[in-house]
Amino acid sequence: MAKLPFVFGPLAGVAPGHEFRNRLELYGAGVHTQTQAGISARQGEGAASIVLSGGYEDDEDFGDVIIYTGRGGRSAESRQQVADQTLTGSNLELARNYTTGLPLRVTRKVEARNGSFYRYDGLYRVAGYWAEPGKSGLRVWRFRLELLPNDGAPSPDAAAAVSAVAEEMAAYGSAPRRASTVLRIVRDTAISRAVKALHDYHCQVCGVQLRGGLPYAEAAHIRPLGAPHHGPDALANVLCLCANHHVLFDLGAFGIAPDFQLLGLPGQLIIKKKHLIGAEFLAYHRAHFYEPQANAGQK
Repeated sequence: MAKLPFVFGPLAGVAPGHEFRNRLELYGAGVHTQTQAGISARQGEGAASIVLSGGYEDDEDFGDVIIYTGRGGRSAESRQQVADQTLTGSNLELARNYTTGLPLRVTRKVEARNGSFYRYDGLYRVAGYWAEPGKSGLRVWRFRLELLPNDGAPSPDAAAAVSAVAEEMAAYGSAPRRASTVLRIVRDTAISRAVKALHDYHCQVCGVQLRGGLPYAEAAHIRPLGAPHHGPDALANVLCLCANHHVLFDLGAFGIAPDFQLLGLPGQLIIKKKHLIGAEFLAYHRAHFYEPQANAGQK
């Protein structure tokens, strides 16, 4: 059996509702590159897809929301949970999707009168994960999956976002305004993953790398997306921040001077040579967020 490329996100020519007769057809189309396992993941990168086939008693499927049970601890003979699950292997990679924002392809096994088949049901995001006792009383890892709107467009290559940091800064237009679709979500998470990778999930203000088993940071747009600001979704307009400093920055509690000195906080923004930050975006944030707050505080 030929080895297929490992792809995250939507696949060209495969739209939600596409049906496959068996796992081999699913494999051949590249939708799920495992012929038996329910999770298809790559170590250190995340999970690309899952198949819901009714194998775990703790799974809960509400359609747009799935409470998915991780892998492990189940007897091959009885198919019952006989041991605690651990946050390792493909379970860890599913958790990684939560911190990176990578979308997850979901396929369901459908039982019909004349047999069963598999139906690809689109992209979901991992909205959270936790451990708790399952119906067996043993610990299982559970993942909340939420359906993403799907326009069927192929995913942009995240590597293109990383390579963009080496390009000269040009005039940026407004970020495209469109309904929430897979194309927009995957594009945004590519930028998010790029800035987090460049800073190894360390906050550019305090230098802290938050960890909860996996590193966590947030991508903060300097000039916000959407009306009325219309900032671009580009690395030059994004900072890697911890959750606290992301909120404070969005609220205008602090700003950043042209020389990267922090305004309203002690210290200087931590910068990387490969992450070119647009001076015009910092100026926009100072004018529209920081300075109004600072002036209000003086009254």
